[in-house]
Amino acid sequence: MLLTDRILFLDGEAIVLDKPAGLPVDPPRDGGLSLENHLDSLRFGFQRWPLAVHRLDRDTSGCLLLARNPKAHKRFGAAFEGREAKKSYLAVLDGIPQEPSGTIDLPLAKRSTREAGWRMAGDPGGKPARSHWEVLATVGACTLIRFRPETGRTHQLRVHALEGLGFPILGDPVYGRGGPKGQTLLHAERLEIARDAKPPVIAEAPFPERFVALGFAAPEGAEPTRG
Repeated sequence: MLLTDRILFLDGEAIVLDKPAGLPVDPPRDGGLSLENHLDSLRFGFQRWPLAVHRLDRDTSGCLLLARNPKAHKRFGAAFEGREAKKSYLAVLDGIPQEPSGTIDLPLAKRSTREAGWRMAGDPGGKPARSHWEVLATVGACTLIRFRPETGRTHQLRVHALEGLGFPILGDPVYGRGGPKGQTLLHAERLEIARDAKPPVIAEAPFPERFVALGFAAPEGAEPTRG
């Protein structure tokens, strides 16, 4: 796998990758490959390795921002913390919502048990989490939706799909019925971050082939498909 073939945006302080599903950002406990194993190839003449500014789950594909120097990393990190990063995601739900669009305002907190491990859950006393959503298409009993999260909590969209819409994301092994490894159908479609002295970082990831395999077509205006 060559991540250099999956560059969506590149300049002197930022790289946006189309991260493939199945590649973890952080080194996994099982010792398998992660983004770290590819960082040397992403230096593009710089001495330092780029650093991930945020995280995508292992199964989530699409736009992942890397900073090429520590100052940019701090500045981009502050933009994410300050909710200044504009993000949109595509997901396939294991069901069909009754409404065509809406907003989910559901705080989240971590739950942990010895038997089942940890997961996130809706909790009035948890951290604020807010997601806007709209239905794009249905195929059989599944729905393609677009999420626009205002916040970036751990597993936010996965929990909001299940508890806010009543249906898990198809293939989700924790909040849904599971499926083949790497097949939670969530895709970071677009990322935009404004910069004071430079043009904004704007990247759009191609529509995933794994969505096409279920019968969905790329939404109007979306980037062409890629595996």
